[in-house]
Amino acid sequence: MAKKILIVGGVAGGATAAARLRRLDEHAQIIMFEREEQISIANCGLPYYIGGTIPLRQQLLVQTPEAMMQRFRIDIRTKSEVIAVHPERKTVTVKDSAKGTYEESYDVLLLSPGAKPILPSMPGIEDERIFTLRNIPDTDRIMDYIEKHQVKRAAVIGGGFIGIETAENLIQRGIDTTVIEAAPQILAPFDADMVTYAQKELTDHGIRLILNDRVQAFRSQPNSLIVELASGDRLGTDLVLMAIGVQPDTEFLRDSGIELGPRGHIIVNAHMQTNIPEIYAVGDAVMVSHLVHGEMTAIPLAGPANKQARIAADHICGLDSAYRGSQGTSIIKIFGLTGAATGLNERSLKQAGIDYQTVHLHPASHASYYPGAEPIALKLLFDGSGRVLGAQAFGRDGVDKRIDVIAAVMRMNGTVDDLAELELAYAPPYSSAKDPVNMAGFIAQNVLSGRTQMITADELERKDPAAITLIDVRSEAEFLFGHIEGAVNIPVDELRDRLHEIDTSKEVIVYCQVGQRGYTAARILAQRGILARNLSGGYRSYIMAKYA
Repeated sequence: MAKKILIVGGVAGGATAAARLRRLDEHAQIIMFEREEQISIANCGLPYYIGGTIPLRQQLLVQTPEAMMQRFRIDIRTKSEVIAVHPERKTVTVKDSAKGTYEESYDVLLLSPGAKPILPSMPGIEDERIFTLRNIPDTDRIMDYIEKHQVKRAAVIGGGFIGIETAENLIQRGIDTTVIEAAPQILAPFDADMVTYAQKELTDHGIRLILNDRVQAFRSQPNSLIVELASGDRLGTDLVLMAIGVQPDTEFLRDSGIELGPRGHIIVNAHMQTNIPEIYAVGDAVMVSHLVHGEMTAIPLAGPANKQARIAADHICGLDSAYRGSQGTSIIKIFGLTGAATGLNERSLKQAGIDYQTVHLHPASHASYYPGAEPIALKLLFDGSGRVLGAQAFGRDGVDKRIDVIAAVMRMNGTVDDLAELELAYAPPYSSAKDPVNMAGFIAQNVLSGRTQMITADELERKDPAAITLIDVRSEAEFLFGHIEGAVNIPVDELRDRLHEIDTSKEVIVYCQVGQRGYTAARILAQRGILARNLSGGYRSYIMAKYA
């Protein structure tokens, strides 16, 4: 007897699962419910449509109901919202815009309700000039308002990926834009010593950043909307985009008996099953295990949603597929800059109680002698066994492929030795004989073997200047152009002949521009009985860590 499978929600999770189910089972009865008019849209492309990079609205439509019904013979019911699930009688309650409310039975139920923007309760939040960005109707409303009211100023509340991407695109429309973030930094997946690259790029392009300040209220005036901040500051604007985060859209499941996490996420096992075996869940609304520490977490990204959908469909059809966890690999374009990350950052590692070490480096995106090479700021996090725990990078070229390679090594439970040994494609226009990924592995190996002792910019800042001997091993010209306060200049090529100038009664710290000459200097000193720590990432990392 053919299975009757109901799917709640389309987009990345539901639509992918529906197509996979049909490919695996030609005879199943598959019904998909989607409360919007479209079943599969490019949510991640919405900010770029606002900015004009994606010129046509229809380019955002990944799959239409008509095309999917034609190819996969799926009963697609748009403008139909599932408002309740009844596992005891294996039915759902559906609210249809045309048919009214009715119940539909199932053999198997797959939930892909997604997440919705958080809209906090505060004075003035109902103002018509305040928007969220989740779907095409939201985008249509924003575009329509901008064009009809000739918007000149905008405030984006929240410095996450959606907020920053939208801010960039508003600036490209010629709209003066301010980003307000309650935390001390934007883009939470990045550490404080790395996110400064993004913050500098934004301010260089005219975006005003207000950090460590929270919105308290909105006050309506005839020609302006006033944003009141906890600091007492007030900001006038024509339009507000709320982008402070998302929450799982699972309120309709509260009385269903399906196990939910503390913030409403659906708890699933490796097969994407809920605590009720005939009910599966995928996408932004679920909690899954994290690849690094194994604890349950929510990572609302399109890539994991698609993979989870495929695994759920496999298991429904009798295949033993399992989801091994998410690692949160993500990437963002910020004008000419790219930022990418995978795994855990320092903040998350500390919260999980995991001991770790870090290295910073600034390799070129390809052979430096070939035109167009750009520096990459790369940070690698690893534990005492060498297992890779995470990585972050910023740059204008080659960032995506380096983080993707490290993400792949992490997926295989790889170590820094694996990074060092990887044989990656090399030709001068594309890389160097020692790829940045290899270089990260080499430096981490040196740290773990004890061949070098590192110090981070943050640790150096906390040192008592009177208790350290700080040596700048760059050239005299580089030193004069800019250096760390209190440093003495002994170029690395002169170091062997000037050992007598070093005050070894204090802790010795060396640095260069990006760390490489500092390592050479530290090795020279170590083999002459002088223990010296090398500044990770050199002067470049130090300057960017201090950027405000």
